[in-house]
Amino acid sequence: MGKSQQTFNKKEREKKRRKKKQDKLERREQRKLEKAEKGKLSFEDQIQYVDENGNTTSTPPDPKKKKKIKVEDIVIGAAPKGDSDDEIQRTGRVENYLSEKGFGFIIDAKTQESVFFHINDAYPTIQVRDQVTFETEMGPKGPRAIQVRPQE
Repeated sequence: MGKSQQTFNKKEREKKRRKKKQDKLERREQRKLEKAEKGKLSFEDQIQYVDENGNTTSTPPDPKKKKKIKVEDIVIGAAPKGDSDDEIQRTGRVENYLSEKGFGFIIDAKTQESVFFHINDAYPTIQVRDQVTFETEMGPKGPRAIQVRPQE
């Protein structure tokens, strides 16, 4: 007499597969019932409104609280570039300067950030630990100091 081909593990996997299939069928039936019930709701019952705080509600908003917005005040995209940090004169101290390579770094006095500068954008008499004034612009790797001058 031969041994049964089905092991315990195979039987357990088969049970799990049947259970999963049964659960899937039950969920499908549940969704069908929910759709049928939803179809019975009127259009007005299905509408949701957004209140002034951004929350959805079933009651319409109060027309007295309506605000008038001018078309000119609507900004699409990034805000226009106005007076930014790029035009502000900054002060700082030269922290590191390699004259043989022609670049260095300035520690901004206000933000304590390190800002790169090149010798082409600075006075040639600048040394390490000098107090300087400068402006910044965005370079390829971050902020870059330009018009670096010794502070008077």
